[in-house]
Order: sequence, then C-alpha cells, then structure tokens
Amino acid sequence: MSSDQISHARRAYETLEPFHILAYFNPGLGAAQEATGLNPHAFYVGARGAPLGECAPTVVTSAFFNFAPTSIAKSWPKAVACGLERVSQARWTMLDEQLRTILGERADDPEIARLADVFADAGRTLPYTGRPLAAAWAESPAPNAAHLRLWHAVAILREWRGDNHIAALVVSGLNGIDAAVFHEATLPDPTVRRRSMGREMTLLTRGWSGQDWEASVDRLVERGLAERTDDGHRLTAAGAALYDDVEATTDALGEQFWARPELDDALQAIRPYVKAVIDAGVLPGTARKS
Repeated sequence: MSSDQISHARRAYETLEPFHILAYFNPGLGAAQEATGLNPHAFYVGARGAPLGECAPTVVTSAFFNFAPTSIAKSWPKAVACGLERVSQARWTMLDEQLRTILGERADDPEIARLADVFADAGRTLPYTGRPLAAAWAESPAPNAAHLRLWHAVAILREWRGDNHIAALVVSGLNGIDAAVFHEATLPDPTVRRRSMGREMTLLTRGWSGQDWEASVDRLVERGLAERTDDGHRLTAAGAALYDDVEATTDALGEQFWARPELDDALQAIRPYVKAVIDAGVLPGTARKS
C-alpha cells in the first residue's frame, strides 16, 4: 500500500470537504428552513437524507450513524411530511444563491462544468456495496446548473468516504455516540490538527443528552481508550492509536480510487473555487477575506 496514495485520499477529503459542507453552514439556511416550515434539525436531516426516500427513521439513523435515534425519529417524519422533493429543491435554491454570491461570475466558468463532469464520471465507477448513503446520493438526480452539478458530484464522493469511515468505526467497536465522543476527545499530541465541534455543539446537532455523553466517556475509559480530565476527557495512548487506525483505514479504503491522475488534476483545479468558499467566511472556524 502506497503512503503517497493514502495521503492523496486524505488530501482529497481536506480539499473537497469545505465545498461540501457549504450546504450545511451558510447564511441562506434560515430562508430555506422558513420556506419548508422545518426547524434547523429537521431541514438538515431531510436535506441530507432525502435521497434515501420515504424510509423508516431507523434507516436514516443507521446511515447517519452518530445521530441519536430519538432525534431522527422526531425530525425525519417532519421532513417526509413536508415532502422530500420540496426539501431538496429548497436546498438547491439555497446553494444556487450561496455559490453565485461567493463565486460571482466564476459560477459560470466552463471549468466548473468540466470539473462537474470529471467528478461525476469518477463517481459512477465507485463500488457502492455496503455504502447506503453514498449509493442513495449516486442515484439522486443532479441539477442542470454546472456549479450545482459540481456540488452534487462532490457530495457523492464525500458520502462515499463517510460510509467508509462508518465501516472503520464499526470494526473498531464504536457505536454512534461513542464514535462522536471519541472524536471530540482531546488528543495526546496537541500539535495534531483535526476538525471538531466540541461537546455542546455535538449534543445539540446530534441529539444526544448530557447523560448519554457521560455514559459514553465511561465506556471509553473502561476500554482504556480515554481518561477523564478536569475539562473533559483525553485519549490514552491506546485511544490515540485507535484514532490513527480508524483514519488510516478510512483513507486506505479510498486509496485505489484517488490514485487516478485525472482526479489529482481535478483536485488541483477545484482549489480556487474551494478557497473562495473558505474565504467567504461562512464556514465554522473561517473569517471573511476581502
């Protein structure tokens, strides 16, 4: 297994993730939620889970993995009652406005259409067995506008990686809440950079309770993966090793796919558009740049 290829899968994730999460962090969310009559959580669950169709809430919980079943059981029926097609259309309208605002005239660049084709064509070659959310997104219709087609293609690739990550977590013996709490633990090496939300935001967005959180920390401590600290919990050496193994396994599952030269070129070409999203300052942890 080539370390270059594994790091390439990681670079692909780091490159594309900001473009993807624009759908879930932007100033237009309030208007989209108002247009559908859904609260923020129900809109998120509906917009992300819409390609799954009108299934049982337990199916969505399984696909999302680290969300509390009770929160999905409340939010998913609201999205279904609203109409999943209506929720999806509200998302596309919102994304169209946000990307056009951020990219300006570049939203109509021929390069965006080319990149949409490259990533969409690549997505059609992926194996979807055991990857339900990615498979559902791959079967969902892409919009006509090039910048929205690009987002759709990126979303498929992102959810495919997400399904791979869930597989790695399951093998590690972590359930949904434990995976979330494990991820939010302080790392032994403070120089390691990673995306995290913190305890309160995790509980708010994933629907778990404070009691759920504390019980999860207890389980991680019992497994020797974490230790309690004055301000929360920190991974032990064994926990850090498992963390690294989960990330490495996730990357390795995408190794062969991201090794393609045409995707390396596409990742380089999409960077200016991703940078524009980051520089807009609408994503968590970013600041607007003129």
